[in-house]
Amino acid sequence: MGSAVTTTDPAKTSTASSRPGYGQLLRTRGAWTFLLPGFAARQPFAMLTISIVLLVQHTTGSYGAAGATAAVTGVAMALFAPYSGRLADRYGQRAVLLPGVLVHTLAGLTLTAFALAHAPLWVLFVAAVPTGASVPQIGPMVRARWGVTLKDSPLMTTAAAFESVTDELTFVFGPLLATALCTAVAPAAGLLTEASLTLVGGLLFAAQKRTQPPVAAGDGHARVDHVSALGVPGVRVLIAAFLGIGSVFGGMQVSLAAFTESIGEPGLNGVLYGTFAAGNMLSGVVCGAIAWKAAPQRRLLVGYTALALAASALWTAHSVLLLAALGLLVGMCIAPALITGYTLVEGLVPAGARTEAFTWLTGAVALGQAAAVTVAGQLEDRLWGGAGFLVPMTGTVLALLALVTLRSRLAARPGGRTVARGVGHRSPVAVD
Repeated sequence: MGSAVTTTDPAKTSTASSRPGYGQLLRTRGAWTFLLPGFAARQPFAMLTISIVLLVQHTTGSYGAAGATAAVTGVAMALFAPYSGRLADRYGQRAVLLPGVLVHTLAGLTLTAFALAHAPLWVLFVAAVPTGASVPQIGPMVRARWGVTLKDSPLMTTAAAFESVTDELTFVFGPLLATALCTAVAPAAGLLTEASLTLVGGLLFAAQKRTQPPVAAGDGHARVDHVSALGVPGVRVLIAAFLGIGSVFGGMQVSLAAFTESIGEPGLNGVLYGTFAAGNMLSGVVCGAIAWKAAPQRRLLVGYTALALAASALWTAHSVLLLAALGLLVGMCIAPALITGYTLVEGLVPAGARTEAFTWLTGAVALGQAAAVTVAGQLEDRLWGGAGFLVPMTGTVLALLALVTLRSRLAARPGGRTVARGVGHRSPVAVD
C-alpha cells in the first residue's frame, strides 16, 4: 500500500531482457540457500519405497507383503500431502516442517522396529500410514519458493525444468543408496538412513526462513479467503493429467521387471528403467533451456498427446532394443508434460495456495503410480506377458481426453469470479 515503487531492480531487468537459462537461474539471489538443503531433504523420499520393500521382504519372505506395505505408504502420502501443503500455505512452511519431520522420523523408526520384530502384516499397515502421511513435501515447497523468488520472471519455466531434473536425479541416486545399504549393511539400514536424513535435511531446510513464501493472511484493505487450491478448476484438470503420468511410472516399473524376467535376463530391468529415466532427465534439461514462445496450455496438449502415443506403443515391443527405444521416447515425453503442468500452476493459483497446489500434483503422481503398480501386476499375472504395458496406455489416453475436453479451464476466465489469497499476491483466479 502507499506510493508506487519507482526503483528498478537490476536483477529483474536482466532476467526479463535476457534469454532464460540454467546459469542465470542459479545466479538468482538467495536461490542456493534453499536449493542445497532442499536437495538433501528430498533425497530420503526416493529411498522410502525401496527401503520398505527390501526390509519387509527380508522379514516376511514375501514380495506381496512388501509391496502391499509400500503401497499403503504411498497412498497415505498421496492423500495427506495436499493437507500438508494447505497448512504450509496458511501457517508457513517452517511451522509444518518442524513437527512433520519429527513425526516422520518416529513413524519410520516404529515401522522398522515392527518389521524386525516380525509383527503381523496388519500392524505393518498401521505403521505405514503415519510413515507415508508425514512425508515432508520438500519438492512442492522448493517450487513454491521459486515462485516467490522469481515472481513473474520468464525464468519460471526454467525453474520448473530444473526441479524436474532434480527430482529425476533424486530417484536415480536414492534407490541405489537404499539398495546398497539394505544389501551390504543390514536390511533395516535403508529405512533407518531415510529417517535420519529426513530429520537432518528437513530441519536444515526449515531453517531457511528468509526464502519461504509469506503466510497467507488478510489485512484491512482486502478480504482473503482461505480456500483450497482444489477449488481452482485448472488444478483439477492438472491432477487428472498427473494421475496419467503416475500410471506411466507405475506401469513401467512392474512391466519392465516382468518382461526382463520372462526372457531370463532380470538384470536388464535396471538398464531399461535407467534408459527410461535418462530420457526424462534429458528432455527436462532441454525443455528448461528453451525460450518458449507457445502458450503453456498449448504446449501441455501437444506434449501430452506425444506421451499418450508413445505409451500406447509400449505393449507392442517384443525385443529389448525396441523396448529400450520406446522407453527412452516415453521418458522424453514425460518431462515436458510435468514441467508445463507445474508452470501452469504459477498462473492459475495465487501465491498463497501454490504449495498446496504443488502437493496435489505430486500426490496425484504418487496415487497414479500406486494404482498402476497394482493393476499392472494383476494384468501380468492373469493375462499375457507385457499386458502390464496397457496401464500406461490407458492412463495417458484417459488423461489426454480430460485435457482436451477441459482445456479451457487451464486459463483464467475474464468474467469468472476471483478468489484472492495472500497479501501482495492477489492474482485473479477463475472459479466455476
